[in-house]
Amino acid sequence: MVITGASSGIGLDAARRFVRAGDRVLLNGRNAAKLAEAASRLEGGDRVAVVPGDTALPETARHIAEAARERWGGVDVLVNSAGIFASKPFLETTLDDLRRFIGTNLEGTFMVTQAIVPLMIAAGGGAIINVGTVYVNHARTDVPVSAAMASKGGLHALTVSWAAELARHGIRVNTLAPGIVRTPLMGESPDGMAAWHPLGRIGEVSDTSDAMFYLAGASFVSGSVLAVDGGYSSGR
Repeated sequence: MVITGASSGIGLDAARRFVRAGDRVLLNGRNAAKLAEAASRLEGGDRVAVVPGDTALPETARHIAEAARERWGGVDVLVNSAGIFASKPFLETTLDDLRRFIGTNLEGTFMVTQAIVPLMIAAGGGAIINVGTVYVNHARTDVPVSAAMASKGGLHALTVSWAAELARHGIRVNTLAPGIVRTPLMGESPDGMAAWHPLGRIGEVSDTSDAMFYLAGASFVSGSVLAVDGGYSSGR
């Protein structure tokens, strides 16, 4: 399997979960040193490989696909976890801000998936799991994130489109839509946002990894956006 954005947070814990289950995992991340350190902590031996690179660059997608083919002959699961997130008022958001989110969150996911899908087709099928966000459909007045949501909303739309188009190849496509999860992306004290979630706590990376593990094996689930949000999307 391939996991992008695997140097930390949601991607790294997903890698840990799948390695513990005995899977072979190829990790991608922008920072080569950080990625290598993360891989060493997984203690997966020769079942773990790394391909550093920014997924916003077309050559990174090609390198990931080539490495997966050469190392293991193919890919059965792709987790598109690479992404960026930040809050900024709409009227202060520049075109460069928008392009940065689109480049990483949408274009990067698009290019990596496009490179990996032929390997899945050759293998007779597979599962693609994107990481979106519950805030695409449930915005807050105090968290202005229009540029980030433009990119993540596109990712949610791609999920539905890919699920329909790739179904004949035995490829399932779903998206995980987390609420606030304790990751480096959310800073040092995200527990102040616990009250946003009816369950009264923020998410842990183990929560998202559990959901990914389910989606990887759920053979009759495709085209779904699975909220892992402590009930945020149900009521606040």
